[in-house]
Amino acid sequence: MEAQNKKNLWWLAAGAGALLAARAINRKLNAYDFRNKVVLITGGARGLGLVMARQLAKEGARLVLCSRDEIQLEDAHMELAGNGADVMVWPCDVTQQAQVREMIDRVQGSFGNIDVLINNAGIITAGPVEEMVEKDFEEAMQVHFWGPLYTTLAVLPSMKARGGGRILNIASIGGKLGVPHLVAYSASKFALVGLSEGLRAELKQHNIIVTCASPGLMQTGSPRNANVKGQHEEEYTLFKILDSNPMTSITAEESAKQILDACRHGDAEVVTSIPAKIGAFIHGLSPETTTNFFAVLNRVLPGATGEQRTKKGYESETPLSMSDLTSRTQKAAYRNNEL
Repeated sequence: MEAQNKKNLWWLAAGAGALLAARAINRKLNAYDFRNKVVLITGGARGLGLVMARQLAKEGARLVLCSRDEIQLEDAHMELAGNGADVMVWPCDVTQQAQVREMIDRVQGSFGNIDVLINNAGIITAGPVEEMVEKDFEEAMQVHFWGPLYTTLAVLPSMKARGGGRILNIASIGGKLGVPHLVAYSASKFALVGLSEGLRAELKQHNIIVTCASPGLMQTGSPRNANVKGQHEEEYTLFKILDSNPMTSITAEESAKQILDACRHGDAEVVTSIPAKIGAFIHGLSPETTTNFFAVLNRVLPGATGEQRTKKGYESETPLSMSDLTSRTQKAAYRNNEL
């Protein structure tokens, strides 16, 4: 009996191994090829957007980058074009539907139909909820929900007419877990996750595949451009240290690779960084566990001041925030056009 059980287990393991191998082969054979595809990246002039642009350029994609910052756009254009990329840049505020429609029309008229849309533009406001005003929530929703909706609606007609396309929405682990001191950010990213899942279900019939990325903390160099409220220096220093620590964050390059691979294979979602994956898993099993954990964490975070004043990260630097503890983030800021 024992010998038969061992034999059955062996056959079970062999079958499982064969299925996994067949799945891997199938994924590789059916992977989306970015070569010569027109890829629009919103918020593509710096940070994660620029890192993804670099990786896509190496695969031969034709890039369109948009941003509200024309100087950063030109810097990104010079870098990418100087390295041989076929790239177009366009100043655009994705929260303005008229600007989005004009951009899509101009791109499709002069550069080509958009094959892949990457909704990456983002803002972040950190601080206690008591410091937040309605405008903070409205701005987060405008950038993280309405912006992706406007761009998606603008590219859908041509994607449907051609019989396919890819849409990659960059949400956040904050869109799966409600994070203290990032309430406006989390709420808007939750909205983007819901939009992504609903669109994926409806658009698959048109061969338009929607992928939602929920990255954890990344070493992009972006904290210096974050909005900070409350005890500005303490809030910012803690945020920057966590963003730079390899135990709590992941490099922008590795996160971008995982995200683009998920889009390439048509996955419904991808969560990057080990802490984010652990958090998402536990939250899926017991939301009460994660919310109770965050409630305890919230007690040790910097308290409210009642001023409701906003400062940029770079206006909140301290010797500690510029120390060796944050060297990875500081180097990433130089590398990824965040200055």
